[in-house]
Amino acid sequence: MKFKKFMALGLVAAMTATLFAGCGSKGNDSADATQKSDSASADGLVSYSDIVLGETGKDLSATITMFNHRTDMDTDDYGGKNWKSYLEDFNKEYPNIKVEITTDTNYADDALTHLQSGQYETITMIPAVDKADLSTYYMSYGTLDEMSQQINYANTWLYGDDVYGVPSTATTQGIVYNKKVFEDAGVTDIPKTPDEFIDALKKIKDKTDAIPLYTNYAAGWTMGAWDAYIGNNATGDNTYFNQKFLHTKDPFKDYGDGTHPYAVYKILYDAVAGGLTEDDYSTTDWEGSKSMLNNGQIGCMVLGSWAYPQMEAAGENADDIGYMPFPISVNGEQYASAGADYSYGINVNASDDEKQAALIFVKWMTEKSGFSYNEDGLPVAKSSSDTKLDFSGVTFLEDEPAVKGEEDLLNALNADSELNVNNGGNDKIQAIIEHAANGDESFDDIMNEWNQKWTDAQESEGVEITE
Repeated sequence: MKFKKFMALGLVAAMTATLFAGCGSKGNDSADATQKSDSASADGLVSYSDIVLGETGKDLSATITMFNHRTDMDTDDYGGKNWKSYLEDFNKEYPNIKVEITTDTNYADDALTHLQSGQYETITMIPAVDKADLSTYYMSYGTLDEMSQQINYANTWLYGDDVYGVPSTATTQGIVYNKKVFEDAGVTDIPKTPDEFIDALKKIKDKTDAIPLYTNYAAGWTMGAWDAYIGNNATGDNTYFNQKFLHTKDPFKDYGDGTHPYAVYKILYDAVAGGLTEDDYSTTDWEGSKSMLNNGQIGCMVLGSWAYPQMEAAGENADDIGYMPFPISVNGEQYASAGADYSYGINVNASDDEKQAALIFVKWMTEKSGFSYNEDGLPVAKSSSDTKLDFSGVTFLEDEPAVKGEEDLLNALNADSELNVNNGGNDKIQAIIEHAANGDESFDDIMNEWNQKWTDAQESEGVEITE
């Protein structure tokens, strides 16, 4: 595996690359006094809220490190703005803060290994850690009240009243697709229901040479992306995933109206069973799929909007790339989740100078760099409304957090059931593809198994069934 490391050195940010190891969300009762002492203000630092960019820390000299998942931004030929350019811009304002960036294609797993080793970077994109463990690894940016005035999605990495993560960008959940492939297939209207979507895939298969839907099975982590659609997108209810889902009897049952988790996963099963995906799911290639979508060899992929700019940058046909809402309608209306992508966490064990430099860099990336806009994201800074995404007629919803006292219940149910819904549960989605391709288990049988596992977990945790 190959990593690249970039270092910002002085005003012009001289860049050096070294081979190391080589691309990639979300993870409240009260925090104790120890957690509180880890906040910036308690440590005597200038807090995130009080930092004035261009003024705060102008005399600070420090070298900090950042570990993240964007290997594509390590290259000079990246179609968007790469890490080298961001660091050059940052050093124009802060010439004495050096930032070394390392990226990894297997980030989700390797970031956890870094944390567990105790030797990890000043800034990491927070991987799938239990919220109860946040203060073990990361310093608090401040209270929810303070940070909610600075950023959107402040409750993404909230535990107790402390915010431990600032989103790098914010995304919505839909489908990245090649507009020309859909047009060549005669699909003129964006599908709004599962049936319409499967019909569109059939037209692509019949009328073009493109793979209608590319699963990216082999990458593994791409499979877990399907879990992100079972809440707001499939129900139109922003209390569903973190609250009602936990107390629902048989949440994977067929609701009969093309909504809820059943409808989301059935789209994948039906596409594979109908021969509307790649011929051999075991040989899919994540990096290669980007250029394949760009040049029209693939019709679409189910991925968050974070993937949209990567597909645009993967070839010469950026204008052919589009992003559509997920094809589920609830009572005739479409909804989409809006939430944080990977979030910046600052090492709780870093020195005070490193913490201060990291706070400045994170705030600069959030408010001045243009990163979220450049990556076709939704705005993170409260001061910004800029975005390139257009989901006309679609209502954006942000998940409500778990109710007080149940902050760790989803983690417990996921662990007991081994389903790991929206928590790296890639294997169960891969199994859908395997059974659909082999024809050895029906979709309803799979969902019945999941329902039983969920029921057993609810009983084990003493969960009251209210839905």
